[in-house]
Amino acid sequence: MEYKYELHTHTGPVSQCGRVAPKEILRMYMDKGYSGIVLTDHYSPLTFYNHNYFAPQKKIDFYLQSYREMKKIAPSDFTVMLGVELRHYGTANDYLVYGVDEQWLTEQGNLMAVWEKEMYQLMHSEGYLVYQAHPFRPGIRRCNLDYIDGVEIYNGKTPKESNEKAEAWAKENGKLMVSGSDFHTPAHLARGGIITQSPIRNNADLLDALRSMNFEMIKTY
Repeated sequence: MEYKYELHTHTGPVSQCGRVAPKEILRMYMDKGYSGIVLTDHYSPLTFYNHNYFAPQKKIDFYLQSYREMKKIAPSDFTVMLGVELRHYGTANDYLVYGVDEQWLTEQGNLMAVWEKEMYQLMHSEGYLVYQAHPFRPGIRRCNLDYIDGVEIYNGKTPKESNEKAEAWAKENGKLMVSGSDFHTPAHLARGGIITQSPIRNNADLLDALRSMNFEMIKTY
């Protein structure tokens, strides 16, 4: 049996650029035959512009609201996991972080003020994985390869040429690879993700799958 998982999703209440409520995202992905989803709302200056810009940790309940809602209403056979798309102050670079949980996130300070090297060390101290998202979009700087585990080599909102450059960069440097839709609106539904032969029931399963790359990447050009 095959299982499909979305790894890059933004919700309306949290990500300012998101346009769809958590319950609708859940319904849409279930209708498309997905078995689970990772919510990666923007943890960025734009998200917290009106929510304690310099102390986002004080508004962590705001950040977690979509995850908590979807987790509460999802049926038992649909896995909802928490991720982060992190952007630091003064940069256009985005980093997808997989493996995080509510308790850890609520105990952190301002992650936007933790730069690449320190971010990577912090995430690795917890066993999390860090991927640079859509690294060949205009205005984005390819990061120091020492500070990422992998690369989002297929992004559903990014042109084919840029995705192909990302894939070549990842392969040349021996990095892990992943695919995600970068869902913001219904037009982005089910453009990416991964297909596994075994179910992913929690973050531990997700990290094992990502490290082994024992999956097929969804690409919908």
